[in-house]
Amino acid sequence: MGLLLRVLCEKNIPLLVHFKPSRRRRSVGVANATLPHFLTTPPTLPNASTTPSPDGEGEEGSKVTLVVYAKESTVISNLRHFTSYQIEIHACNHPTDPQRCSMATYVSARTMPEKKADDIVGQVTHEMVSEHPESVHIKWLDPKAPNGMIILYEVNYKRLGDLEELHHCVSRKAYTQIGGCRLRVVHPGNYTVRIRATSLAGNGSWTEPTFFFMPDKDTTSLKIIIGSVICFILLLFVGGGVFMIFKKKQTEGPTGPLIASSNPEYLSANDMYVPDDWEVAREKINILKELGQGSFGMVYEGIAKDIVKGEPDTRVAVKTVNESASLRERIEFLNEASVMKAFSCHHVVRLLGVVSKGQPTLVVMELMTHGDLKSFLRCLRPDSENNPTGKPPPTLKEMIQMAGEIADGMAYLNAKKFVHRDLAARNCMVAEDNTVKIGDFGMTRDIYETDYYRKGGKGLLPVRWMAPESLKDGVFTAHSDCWSFGVVLWEVSTLAEQPYQGLSNEQVLKFVMDGGYLDKPENCVERIHNLMSMCWQYNPKMRPTFQEIIEMLKEDVHPSFQEVSFFYSEENKLPETEEFDLDLENMESIPLDPSSYSQREDSDSVSRDNGSSQNLRGNYEEHVPYAHMNGGKKNGRILSLPRSSPS
Repeated sequence: MGLLLRVLCEKNIPLLVHFKPSRRRRSVGVANATLPHFLTTPPTLPNASTTPSPDGEGEEGSKVTLVVYAKESTVISNLRHFTSYQIEIHACNHPTDPQRCSMATYVSARTMPEKKADDIVGQVTHEMVSEHPESVHIKWLDPKAPNGMIILYEVNYKRLGDLEELHHCVSRKAYTQIGGCRLRVVHPGNYTVRIRATSLAGNGSWTEPTFFFMPDKDTTSLKIIIGSVICFILLLFVGGGVFMIFKKKQTEGPTGPLIASSNPEYLSANDMYVPDDWEVAREKINILKELGQGSFGMVYEGIAKDIVKGEPDTRVAVKTVNESASLRERIEFLNEASVMKAFSCHHVVRLLGVVSKGQPTLVVMELMTHGDLKSFLRCLRPDSENNPTGKPPPTLKEMIQMAGEIADGMAYLNAKKFVHRDLAARNCMVAEDNTVKIGDFGMTRDIYETDYYRKGGKGLLPVRWMAPESLKDGVFTAHSDCWSFGVVLWEVSTLAEQPYQGLSNEQVLKFVMDGGYLDKPENCVERIHNLMSMCWQYNPKMRPTFQEIIEMLKEDVHPSFQEVSFFYSEENKLPETEEFDLDLENMESIPLDPSSYSQREDSDSVSRDNGSSQNLRGNYEEHVPYAHMNGGKKNGRILSLPRSSPS
C-alpha cells in the first residue's frame, strides 16, 4: 500500500518529508486522495530517522523521515491499508542543516481499503444453548486486518423452504462479549445462516451458508408435572381403579410411530414404520443445494458419508417432507421409501437410506443429475432456452437405448408383482451418463399437476397415459403399464410434447375409451411407431410384455446393457414353462367388449382403410370396435387428432 505525493518546487532542491499515522485514522470516512488544503507553520527541526512524536505513543505517534532529491513527487510505500497519515514537507538547501529548510507544509491522506480485508475467514460454527432451548450460539472469527475497524456484523438466517431471511445485527461490543451471537429460533427444523462484517470502509463478503438443526422443544418435564397433578386429583375423587384406567388411556395419546404401508390404498395397524437397516444417521447427511420442489417437499443435492459400500462420500438426492405436511402425507412419504426398499435394479432409481428419527424425515436417493426425462427431452429441442450449447435431439439408436432401459426397469417391476400405474416421461429419471431409469414413484404429481385429471371426485388420474380398461373400470395391470410405455415412446419421439394436444381431459377420456389413440409423430421412423401401435392394442392381452419388447430391441442396444440389465441377469432366468403355438392365420378375432361380439366381421379384414368413420352410438357398450380392438375393417380408421405442436 502506498501514497503518491506531488510537490511544486524548484528542481535540484532536496525535500525533507515526515509522515506518521494520524490519530484520526479510525474516523468514519471513505478513502480519499491527498486533501486539497495546506497548512503552513513555523519550521521545525526534522529528524533524519524514525522518532516518537510528542503528541502520541506507539504506531499512531511514530514519525518517519524521507529525504527526496531533485524530484517533484514521490511514492511512499509499505503503508497500512485504509489508514490516515499526516505528511509534513520541508524544502531544504541542505538536508543536514535545518536552518536552511523552508517552513513546513502539512497534508493529510488516507490509503485505499483492501478488498478482502473485511471477509470473515475460518469456519462458522454453532452449538445449542442448554439453558435456553430456543437459542443457538453462532461463532466466527474476527477479520485479521480489517479496513480501519469492524463496526458491526450482519447475521442472516432462515429455515429451509422459507423464502425470506431473518436479519440480526450484532454490535462490536456484543460480539466481543461472547465471540459471536445468540439467535432465538422458535420453530424447529433445518436452518441456514450466513454472516458478513461491516468496517469503516464498508461491507465484507457473505460467508458460505452454514446449516444447523433446531430440534423440537423438550416438553417431557412439563408433561410429567401435568400428568402427576391430574393423577393425584383422580386418586382423591375416584380411587385407585379409575386412576389405573386413566393412566392407560393417557399413554395411548395421538402421538406415536407413523404408519407406513406398502399398499397406498389401505392402512393397517400392523404396518408400523420401524427403523431398520435402511436407517441413516442424520449427521451423515450434508445438504449442499436445492434441486427443486417435489410433491412432498424440497429436493436437495447432498453428500452422504459411508452410505454406499466402498465410497466414503457419495453424491445423493435428499427428499424432504414439508413440516406443515399432514399425517397422511407423511405416511405416503414413508410408503414410497417402503416400496423402494424391495427394488434392486440398475434401471430403477435406487433408494440409499431413510432418516426417520427426528424432523424433518429424509429419504436419500440415488442422484440423477439430468432430472426427469420430460425436462431432459424438452431441453434438447432446437429452440429451447435451456439448450445453449445446441445439443442435438436423440438419434434413433439413442431412442432405442432409452426404450430398452425403460422396458428393462418395467420388466423388473413386473417380475416383482408391482404395477406402476403412472409410467410417463415425467416419472423417468436421467443419470449423468444419460441412462434412463424408472423414477421415484409418486414424487412428481405436484410438479406436473396439469398432466393429471380428477374424474368424478376421485383422486388425480393421468388420463393421457392411461389404457382404456383403466379409464373405464379402474383396472391397472402390467398390460395397462404397457399402454403407458407406448405413450412414453411417443413423448421421446416428439421431445415431450403433450399427448392428445388440442383435446380436453374429458375429450381424451371418451376418445380413448371409444378406441382412439395417438397419431404417428412427425418424422417418426416406422420401427418405433410399430412398437407404439403394439402397445396400444385395445385388448390388453394382445399387448406385448416388457420382456417381449426387450427381445425386439436387444440387438440394437449398447453392449453394456447385457452387463447391468435385469433382462440378462440370473434373477430373470425363470423355470421353463409349457409352450404352445398360436395359429395366427386361423385365429378368430374376438373383440374385448362382449356386447360388440355380434358386430365383428371376418378376421382377414383387420387392416385400416381410408374411408369415413362410422357414426358411434350413444352407449359405449354398443360402439363398433376399431381394427386394433379386433373388430371389422370398416372401423379400422382411428379418430382424427389435431397435429401436435411443441408445448
